[in-house]
Amino acid sequence: MTIRTLLSAVAAAALLVLGACGSTAPPPNWQLNAQGSAERAVDAWLSGNSRIAEAEWRVAERETQRTADPTRLARLALLRCAAQVASVQLEPCQAFAVHAADATEAERAYARYLQGQASAADAALLPAAQRGLVALDAAALATRLPQMADPLSRLVAAGVALQRGQASPALVALAVDTASAQGWPRPLMAWLMVQRDLAQRADQADEVARIERRLGLLKLK
Repeated sequence: MTIRTLLSAVAAAALLVLGACGSTAPPPNWQLNAQGSAERAVDAWLSGNSRIAEAEWRVAERETQRTADPTRLARLALLRCAAQVASVQLEPCQAFAVHAADATEAERAYARYLQGQASAADAALLPAAQRGLVALDAAALATRLPQMADPLSRLVAAGVALQRGQASPALVALAVDTASAQGWPRPLMAWLMVQRDLAQRADQADEVARIERRLGLLKLK
């Protein structure tokens, strides 16, 4: 799992979410603590352990608040929202809304991207990997997403496509396979339910039964 790839994407530059990388000086303790907790929070969330995820998010936010830097707090919030989108939890990003007034335009553009509302004007402000996705139709997305090397970024892009009404059966199957290959129960359950709904609408009783059997194997904590 390459969570740091997503951290860099959310920062919309060659930065980690919580601070600049490439410095020759040792990173401050708050940054190490916050980044470690953020990574553990995402891992716990994807693994279906909400209790641990919430505890780690609290630590990451508390450490980041020591800087009184709204940019860093906004980026941390966007990471949390991105993990939720990857798991088809598509309600508005309340964690980011708290810091939106002091966020940069790039961060606001990424927040709109996560909500499936990015415009052509926003595309230029997005990280390179996401920039080219905004103008694609459903067929093109189903072709492009398998080329994304990072599985978490791929699931985020699939969640964005779902909100934009562009989640074809092929794209949903890709999201299911991605979550399954990584052993991430929470997004796997969510994407299997999307896949089941597609099969039900298509009157594919055998496919619905197969997906129900897979869902029966999953448990969240």
